[in-house]
Formats: sequence, C-alpha cells, structure tokens
Amino acid sequence: MKRRRMTPRLLPLLRLLPLVPLLFAAGARGAPPPTAGIDRAAIDPAVRSQDDFFQHMNGRWLATTAIPPDRPSWGAYQQLADQVLPQLRTLLDNAIAQPDATPDSRRLADFYASYMDEDRLEQLGLTPLREELARVDALSTRQQLPQLIAHLQQLGISALYSVTVDQDSHQATRYALLLDQDGLGLPDRDDYLRPDDARAADLLQRYQRHVAQMLTLAGVADADANARAVLAFEQQLARLQWTAEQLRDPAASYNPRTPAQLAALTPSYDWRAYLRAAGLQDTVAPLIIGQPGYFQGMAALLDRTPLSTLQAYFKWQLLHACAPYLNRAAADANFAFYGQALSGTAAQPPRWKRGVRLINDTLGEALGQLYVRQYFPPERKQRMAALVRNLLDAYRADIDQLDWMGPDTKRAAQAKLAKLTVKIGYPDRWRDDSALLVRRDDLLGNVLRWRQSDYARRIGKLDGPVDRAEWGLPPQTVNAYYNPQLNEVVFPAAMLQAPFFDADADDAVNYGAIGAVIGHEISHAFDDHGARYDGDGNLRDWWRTADHQAFEDRIARLTAQYDQFSPLPGQHVNGALTRDENIADNSGLAIAYQAWTRSLHGAPAPVIDGLSGEQRFYMGYAQSRRVKMLDAELIRRLKTDVHAPGAARTNIPLRNQPDFYRAFDVQPGDRMYLPPAQRVRIW
Repeated sequence: MKRRRMTPRLLPLLRLLPLVPLLFAAGARGAPPPTAGIDRAAIDPAVRSQDDFFQHMNGRWLATTAIPPDRPSWGAYQQLADQVLPQLRTLLDNAIAQPDATPDSRRLADFYASYMDEDRLEQLGLTPLREELARVDALSTRQQLPQLIAHLQQLGISALYSVTVDQDSHQATRYALLLDQDGLGLPDRDDYLRPDDARAADLLQRYQRHVAQMLTLAGVADADANARAVLAFEQQLARLQWTAEQLRDPAASYNPRTPAQLAALTPSYDWRAYLRAAGLQDTVAPLIIGQPGYFQGMAALLDRTPLSTLQAYFKWQLLHACAPYLNRAAADANFAFYGQALSGTAAQPPRWKRGVRLINDTLGEALGQLYVRQYFPPERKQRMAALVRNLLDAYRADIDQLDWMGPDTKRAAQAKLAKLTVKIGYPDRWRDDSALLVRRDDLLGNVLRWRQSDYARRIGKLDGPVDRAEWGLPPQTVNAYYNPQLNEVVFPAAMLQAPFFDADADDAVNYGAIGAVIGHEISHAFDDHGARYDGDGNLRDWWRTADHQAFEDRIARLTAQYDQFSPLPGQHVNGALTRDENIADNSGLAIAYQAWTRSLHGAPAPVIDGLSGEQRFYMGYAQSRRVKMLDAELIRRLKTDVHAPGAARTNIPLRNQPDFYRAFDVQPGDRMYLPPAQRVRIW
C-alpha cells in the first residue's frame, strides 16, 4: 500500500468565520488574534502523524533536547517546574535580605539559609545525627522495639511500617489511623526478589555497597558485614509485602482492628507500648491494618533476627532519611546511589534548587503565600474555574449518553459528580507553622523538628472532624490530583501556565493541554479505584452488577492495549499497575474534546496557520505530554510508576478517539489505526 506523507491535511482558509467566544483569548478589544499555540520546531516531518503521533509532534524536540544532567527525565512538567524554581528562589533570597521580615518570612529565610550554609554542614559532619544513632545503640532488648520504632516514625522514618492519618474509607466523616507495610530501601519489593535477573542482581550488589558506605561514614564497625545483614533482613521483609498491584485494592487493605485484636494478631509485638510511645494511647479512632499478614510475618521476623542486625537496619534507615541534610560526603553518597545508580542522573541539581525543594516539602504553604501574591493574578483562577465548569458540563452530558451503563448507575454517577469539590489556585486557609523552631545554624534539627511537628499535626486530627479545606499540595506545585475520600479535584496555581496553558493561543490547543489535565483528574473519580467511592468519599458499591461488569470488560481491553506497549527492547508497560492512570488519560482526553466542541456553541472552529481546530486540539495534547527519559529511569518507572511512559500516554488514547482519525485522516494500514471494534471508550 502506498504510504501517505504524515503532514496534517491543511484546511482552506474560510473567507468568513463566525464570532466564537474564546475562553482563553485576550478579552480586550483590539487584542491580537490568538495563535495556533503549536511548537512547530518540535515537529518531525520524517514521521507520519498517522504512524506515530507522539514522535511526529515531538521528534525534533526529542532529537535536539538534552536531559539536564541533574535530572533523569525532561518534559513539559519538568520544564514548568524549573520555571517556577527561580521565582521561589527570588522570594527566599528577598526574605533573607529583609531585616524586618515577618515571622513567617524569617522562618522561611532561616530554614533556607541553613540548607545553603555548606561550611557549617562540613564543620558539623555527622554530629547532628549522633544522638539518634546513640538511641539505636541503646537498644538492648526486643521489648524496646515498639518505643524505638514509634520515635523513628515521629522523625519521618517509616522503619518496618508506616503510620498515617486519613479518612476512614467506610465512614468518611471521621479520621482513622492507618498502619501499612514499609521499611525497604529500594523502590519496590520486587527489586529484592529476582535473583536470576542480572540487572536486579547488580542493583542488589550496588545497594549493599551503598549501605556499607553509609554505615562506614557513621563510624559503624564491620560495615560490610552489617550491610549484608541489612540486605538479608530487607529481603525477608520484601517477601512478606504485597505487590504494587495488590496494594491497588482499597477493600483488601481495609482491615479494622481494636488494640486488643491488634495485640492478638502479633502477640510478641507490644502494640500497647507502641501506641503509648506514639502518643496514640487515648485515641478512639479506628485502627486500619493494611496488610495483616505482613504484620504477622514482621513480628515473627523481629523475633528471630539478632538485635545487632536490627540496630544496623535502624541506623541505615536513619542515615538514609537524613543524608541530604548532613555534610557533603553523606549527601553525595546518597545521590550516587539513589540518583545515579537507580535513575542514571549524572549530577545533583544546584544546591539552591535542592534548598528550594526542601522548603516546598516543609514550609510549602508559607512559601506558597508569597508565590500567590507575586505570581498568580486573580484572572488566572477565574479562567481555570470557567474551564473546569465546561469540563464538568461535558462529563454530565457524557454520562447521560453512555450506551453501556444503565439508568440507575447513571443517576448514582451524576450524584457523585454533583458533589465533586473543585479547588483552584491556593487554599482559603493557610497552614500555621508559627510554633516551629527554626535555627539558621541547624539544618538537620530544622528538618527533624518540622517532621515531628508535622507528625503531631496529623495525629492531632484524630477524633476531630474531617478538615475538608486542607490541601495536599502547596500552590507552587506543578501537579494536580483527585482525592477520592474527599471527592475533590485540586489544581495548584503553578499548573496554569505554559506549556499547559498559553494565554496567547486559541481554545483548541489549551483544551488539548490543560483541559486534558483537568479531564484526567475529574476522570479519577470514575477510574477503577475512584469508582469504588461514592460522592461522600465512602468505599461503597453504587454500581448495578451488569454495569460494573461492562465497566470491568472495558478496563480489561484497555489494559491489554498498554500491556503490548514496549518503550525499550524487552521492557513493557504494566497495564495492571497503570490502569487507573490509563483510564484517566483516555477519558480525560475524550471529555476535554467534548468540552471544547461544546464551547464552540455549534460554530466551526477557526482555522489558524492552516490547522483546523480539531488538529490543534490533538497537537496541543501531544506536545503537553512530551517527555524524554534516561533508560535507567524508564526501567525503574516501568516497575514502580502508576503512569505509563509519555509515548504510551499520547498514542494509545489517541488511537481510541474517533475524532482523531477524522482530524488526521488515519486509515487502515497506518500504525496509529485501530479497528473500531478494538477501540475502547469508557467515559
């Protein structure tokens, strides 16, 4: 068959176009007309759009863009995050330079300055950690383990298991205490359990050498032998843990226990002593055990493991959690393994970037107040709110038109959508960090005091009403999320700018970029995980049996599409691990397209630079998904990341969109072509 050239079909310019209200276009009379908003320099004309749309739209960019040496990947999200960092640095530098700064600004300035004072860190060495290492050395009996573990958890160290406070998924109006498997130094339990895989075996050897290096820096005797013991201990922990796919099931992870039942589950581990040491002895909140079998196995493992091995393990956990805030030797060793060995990153980010990220992770809302005041004009929030309303309207219409869902389930879905909360920009109430002691000469102390303060804040929420005004990300974060237990979508301020939103571009490309992001997050309310929760955030089945089976059938077909995608020889996407994000990608794109067409109110979209509105929509989507990744990082993410690689997130949803075929004249025989019977539409 003769292959057509990839160049999109250019539409003839219309002599007269009706006036169309453009949501994103400049509103002032006499403003310049909107642009196409497409990065034409990124397009690879040697690749047909009908064969590989991701490569066609981004091929030249992929060929000419170098991944920065301090990053394992580079794409639209990373590009925007790097644009925000200098703005935050300026805010922090200004706070340092102000002698009459407010208490909040002074706290920010001192925390950041403590990170930037490398001379002070070199002078201190590992001295700031000596007290905690000595606490581990003082462990003399197994009966002291619960108290030590509780203390480490208050320092942000999830040794053996994690303790978190979240909504009770069966009664979303109250908080519960969640205990889950944790305590591994490698990203995934499977990293420990593939002895016949040469790559995995090499990783384990490098990991053991890294543990030995860190123990040596701390002055631990027989570091090599202790590192071998730590690795063997973590391998036994890994065998007890659930897989990433098993952890996706919220119903299986919901196992309420009373303190007495918890004690009966693991008689040799004193849970009452743990709860007292953790400050939880008086709470009436339910205890939810994520993986009961893990805790049984953990207790048995603790019983048979020498105390010397447990001491080495806890010291390693301390060193791992604190290394970035110690001297250069510790920080560099930490990066050499977790940055270079795991992800292939060539160099650490400049120190100021690491310092800004630390402030984001700790005093993020305090810094966010300054960011919003300086960089987030009110009109951006108004534009975002209008776009979200359009996406929600499209979703309501879409649910009514679904041919695979019955009327009862449709009514329940509409009821959930009606209760969805939308948060845009920044919180209405800022977090109060005024009680936190910050010293300019005590970086590790600042970090550990903040972790203790954050632990106390979270534990303090138990037995009180659920805080529905709380945000999970500060406004300067380049990300967005859906929370099923609050039934809310959250779009931080930093997300609403290029390359996801272009104020000079027309609606089509913006709906394809930021609109698809919004649609993606809304779709999480109805992915395989979110669809198990009702509009009030309770884990409750609101589906008719036949409708749920039809839903699962479509998910299975979509999962198979991703399973077949191979970004590297011998490496495939895990369709089960990524299924929720895949549903959100496919549904979010479809809903964004519907919202864009609805915004035209029946009028044809303008042709700009020879491109139809339909073409610009899909081109904007593809370029907002562009990303380039080091092979080591890609392999790591294929095992642990719930998101598919960028090429899969672009091409697979497009292959399932009928309007994409019309926009780019995709025909049988083209590599992007998928027979209609094989295309999957969920939402």
